[in-house]
Amino acid sequence: MKNRGAEICPVTLRIGIDTFLPLRVERVEDHAMHSETYVISEESAVKIQTARKEGRRIIAVGTTAVRVLESAVKENNIIKPGEGKTDLYIYPGYTFKAVDALLTNFHLPRSSLVLLVSAFMGNELREKRV
Repeated sequence: MKNRGAEICPVTLRIGIDTFLPLRVERVEDHAMHSETYVISEESAVKIQTARKEGRRIIAVGTTAVRVLESAVKENNIIKPGEGKTDLYIYPGYTFKAVDALLTNFHLPRSSLVLLVSAFMGNELREKRV
C-alpha cells in the first residue's frame, strides 16, 4: 500500500471479548456492544483530515480501525484526536461518515464484525450475491 502512495495512520482500539462472541439475540438491532477504549494520535488525525480535504480515500485496515474512525468522527466529519470510549455497533443500515474503503479478513459467524462488513457492503452488493 505504501508503494502505491498510501499513508499509514495508526489508531488503537482496545477490544474486549464481546467483539468476537456470537450475537445471542433474534434481531440484530437488539444487540448491545460493551464499551471499548480507542486512541487516535494528533498526527494520525491531522493526516486523515488532510487526506479527506484533498479528496483522497480513507481506507481502514481492519474492522477495529473502522470502529475507531467512525467513533471519533465529529461535526463536519472531522476526526477528533485523543482517547475515548465507544460502544458503536455497526450493522446494515449504518451510514459511514469517516471510512471510504475497508480491507479485512475472515470473521466468526454471527459476530458483530460480520455485521459491520455487511453494512459496509451495502444492500446493492448483497442482493447481487444472493
